[in-house]
Amino acid sequence: MKRKQKMLNLDNIKYKNFKVGNLFLVEKCKCNKAGDLKIGNIPYIGATNRNNGLMSFVNKENKLISQGNCIAFICDGQGSVGYSIYKYENFIGSTTLKVGRNSKLNKFNGLFLTSALDKNKSIYDYGYKRNDIRLKNEQIILPVNEDEEPDYNHMEEYSKSIINSKTEKYKQYAQKVLNSIEYKNIETLENKEWENFFLIDIFTTIQRGKRLTKQNQTKGNIPYISSTSLNNGVDNFIGNKTDVRIFSDCLTIANSGSVGASFYQPYNFVGSDHITHLKKENMNKYVYIFISTLTNRFSEKYNFNREINDKRISREKIMLPINDRKEPDFQYMEQYMKNLTYKKVNQYLSFINYDNLKLS
Repeated sequence: MKRKQKMLNLDNIKYKNFKVGNLFLVEKCKCNKAGDLKIGNIPYIGATNRNNGLMSFVNKENKLISQGNCIAFICDGQGSVGYSIYKYENFIGSTTLKVGRNSKLNKFNGLFLTSALDKNKSIYDYGYKRNDIRLKNEQIILPVNEDEEPDYNHMEEYSKSIINSKTEKYKQYAQKVLNSIEYKNIETLENKEWENFFLIDIFTTIQRGKRLTKQNQTKGNIPYISSTSLNNGVDNFIGNKTDVRIFSDCLTIANSGSVGASFYQPYNFVGSDHITHLKKENMNKYVYIFISTLTNRFSEKYNFNREINDKRISREKIMLPINDRKEPDFQYMEQYMKNLTYKKVNQYLSFINYDNLKLS
């Protein structure tokens, strides 16, 4: 039986400031025309901290390849300039990136280093770029060993302890999910009969949120759902409880911004005027999630200049699988999503169990 590892802490550790230029050999990434790259299996990394910088997979171009096991510094790009990411694999990088190399770098202390480097994010913005001089002069605070040098071993062990702790929590959660789901054989989507339905005929309540400016938002722990396509639509956590619209256990659709972005919201939340909530009594989360994949397609129809308003949403239809009575087959939708969840969670568990062998 594998002994449970205790998560390390960073207390009672000596720290010291280091310049990036003294820690890393810095070099440029080489791709300045991403549009010329063909689809392939080499990661293309751009000026974003989302998805660990991954923009797409492209064909191998040897002259553009950057070797992996490095820190990629994002040097340009609104919203992401100043972030850093660790890259284990070889990749093709945009010229908006620079990479840092260190012979003691690995994927565990690399994650520690990027977390420390990200504290410099506030220095930069779109008008103040991370050029070569500024990058090399950046300060980073790191734990040190007896020789007053960066303690890469401690960074590695600390990262491993966090990964182990998070992995154990996820495995417990995943097992609870699997225990709550019964996998059943059902018809494929292709073999089901489908029909168009108005949203107003599917949901009993369709209501827009209410305007709440940033200036009027107070600190708290209530999710504030707005028109972002990230983080399940959560834009902030607020404390406002009056003169707002609070919803729960429903579907949300972004009216503007990331128009069409749809999410199931299982908790109480405050809805902004940039989203519409859709609710049907006794509809469960699996059906909501199934439908959200269909309402997400509204993003193909609407944009920043053509938003979803109350009149337009009342005319919107989606295609749903139907039962023998020609009604939406909610039971089928529920089981389909349960089956998909069951498969995916098992895949995740297989992956982390395999990956965890490398931590032992």
